[in-house]
Amino acid sequence: MSRVILLDTGPLGMVTNPSSNPKNLACTTWLLELARAKHQILIPEIADYELRRELLRANKVNGLARLEQFISRFEFLPINTIAMQHAAANWAKARQIGQPTADDAALDGDMILVGQWQSLNDPEAIIATTNVQHISRFARAMLWENIILESE
Repeated sequence: MSRVILLDTGPLGMVTNPSSNPKNLACTTWLLELARAKHQILIPEIADYELRRELLRANKVNGLARLEQFISRFEFLPINTIAMQHAAANWAKARQIGQPTADDAALDGDMILVGQWQSLNDPEAIIATTNVQHISRFARAMLWENIILESE
C-alpha cells in the first residue's frame, strides 16, 4: 500500500546535509527505500522554509545546493489558504487546552506543518519527524526511523 510521507525539518535537514555521519546516512537510505517502494514523499513548504533560513543564516552553500537538488527530485507541498486556516485553528486549540507548541509570539511552524498535513485530507498520510511530541497531538506523526512501509 502506497502512503504519503511528509518530511518535517529534522529529517529534511538530515537527508540534505553534506556531512555523511551515520544518522544522516541512515535517514537518506530510509528515504530512498521509501521512494523506491513508490511511496509519495512530500516536502512541505514550511519545512523548506525552516531549513533554508538556517542554511542561509549560516552561509552553508553546499547545504543549500543539496536542498535545491533534493526538492527537484521529490514533490513540493506549497502552503495554501486551507493549510493556514487549519494552522490558525490548531494554534488556538493548543492554547485553549493549555498545550502550546511554541511561544505565543512565534509563528509556530509545527502548527503550519500540521495544517499542511490536514489540507491533504488523507488521514493515512504520515509526518516523518524528530519531534513527535508536539505534532502528534494534531496529526499522524512518527519518528522517521519508525516509519517502515511495505512496497506496493
